[in-house]
Amino acid sequence: MLTIALPKGRLQKPVLERFALLGIRPDEEPGVSRKLIIPAGAGARFVILKDSDVPLYVERGAADLGVCGLDQVLESGADLLTPIDFGFGKCRLCLAAPRESKLGSQAALADAAEMGRSLRVASKYPRLSARWFARRGVPVDLIALSGSVELAAVSGLTDAIVDLVESGRTLEENGLVVVDELLQVSARLVVNRAAYRLKVEELLPLLEKLG
Repeated sequence: MLTIALPKGRLQKPVLERFALLGIRPDEEPGVSRKLIIPAGAGARFVILKDSDVPLYVERGAADLGVCGLDQVLESGADLLTPIDFGFGKCRLCLAAPRESKLGSQAALADAAEMGRSLRVASKYPRLSARWFARRGVPVDLIALSGSVELAAVSGLTDAIVDLVESGRTLEENGLVVVDELLQVSARLVVNRAAYRLKVEELLPLLEKLG
């Protein structure tokens, strides 16, 4: 049996549609009940997870494969195979700051070290953010948040934020502008390395059809 990590939220519907094309459908619609593990016929089952938890479950073998955003794959640091870019769920991981601040442009970012202190940045992606700033030689004080990251910059808690941007409407309505782009994000298939070897007869036909 294959265990598939199914993300909650905006990726769930397109993921289910893609697996349905292969005849893999949950026996009941996720969210109708509080079940977290839903059978999908005799040969598979879905484990319902937050997008950010998918890499860990797959890496540790609690799921054989799953789908999550590239942002979550890289932020987790999990040792996974990522054989397929589905192309949906596209967005950008961006650095943003208040429109009227000194960081309202990339040129200002280059001079951030002249502020006399580390740049204060809030994000749900501290690992990715730290790497990005380190490559640019910008000293940074990262604050990890799990809620509305935009509020950190708007309220003055931080100088800037690093967060996912789709349409940019939320930033605009809160007086924030994109300063730079860290990463182009889309949904990726992630596969457990051991499962790829041990369940190759089940997985290979599936991967060929999903691709």
